[in-house]
Amino acid sequence: MKLSNNKPKIRKLLLSCLILLSILAMPFNAVAEEVQEPNLYWTVGSGQKVKLTNIAELTLPQNYYFLDKDNTIAFIESFEDLPTYDEIGYVQPGDENSVWSVYFEYAESGHIEDKEKSDIDADELLKSYERGQKEANKKLPEYNQLYVEGWFKEPAYDESMRSLTWALLLHDNNGEQIINYNVRILTRVGYISAILVSTPETLEADRTTFTQELLPGLSVTPGNTYSDFDPSTDKKSSMGLTGLILGGAGLAVAKKTGVIAIIALIAKKFWIVIFAPLLWLGKLFKKKGKNTEPAQGNLGTDPNSENAPALHVDHQSSPENPEENRFKSKFEAENDPNKPPTSM
Repeated sequence: MKLSNNKPKIRKLLLSCLILLSILAMPFNAVAEEVQEPNLYWTVGSGQKVKLTNIAELTLPQNYYFLDKDNTIAFIESFEDLPTYDEIGYVQPGDENSVWSVYFEYAESGHIEDKEKSDIDADELLKSYERGQKEANKKLPEYNQLYVEGWFKEPAYDESMRSLTWALLLHDNNGEQIINYNVRILTRVGYISAILVSTPETLEADRTTFTQELLPGLSVTPGNTYSDFDPSTDKKSSMGLTGLILGGAGLAVAKKTGVIAIIALIAKKFWIVIFAPLLWLGKLFKKKGKNTEPAQGNLGTDPNSENAPALHVDHQSSPENPEENRFKSKFEAENDPNKPPTSM
């Protein structure tokens, strides 16, 4: 559903308020200039399956938000970070008190054997991470640079799940600590990365939520599982588990997700204050919308639409509550628990 464009008076009033607020909010201009809101197409969870390209599916619980491959890359680029272009999805909770998120990536590296499962050298891996991050920082502006502190959780392999997990502790230039909790799931000719971004204070609770509510809903599609590997036809990787921990997405994801998590926290604090006087405008949209906009099961706006708003919502809610299917303006969403974070 598209946001109605036949409300010229409201739009003029809204524009006037935004101009006024931009003057009143001069101290926040530095943040506003750095955080450019991307044109995103969100899927709102209702227990449906969402595609992580053709390699996997994820059951998206209620009160979670999902971005597909293209939207995830756009989201990362909007913060002047460096996508790996292996991204296949992004998930975050709708709870405004939750600051964690998960990135999914896929790399077709060839089939990775797990012969090193008993020989993972955590100390040497940490040194490699430190060297890699030091080089990566040379290509990034100062506010985007991160520094490796050590392991929060040393690498461990689960043979039954064909998965490798570890957590790396980092900090930014202000000393703010960030943790990336990594899961690598081996597939037929590559691996899926699930990177949980959290803080030291909330990691255990966030990890529990992630492993209980999201990770069980991740399934590799038939024909792409580890056991589907055919040595006579499929590509085989020379990389083992050690190379998997260091390879590809590891540090690149650490850079982007840590900074985004921090920016999200800043924006949450400021945007709510800045836009609070405009909440009544959201209510006015809501009131008029009831008379002009029918409820629909899928309210995702075509991202290619000329009149598409900055925030799109593909909201597949339960039939018992059809009112939830109505598009919510950005200003209404500030007080709505089922919303993407205000920084998005």
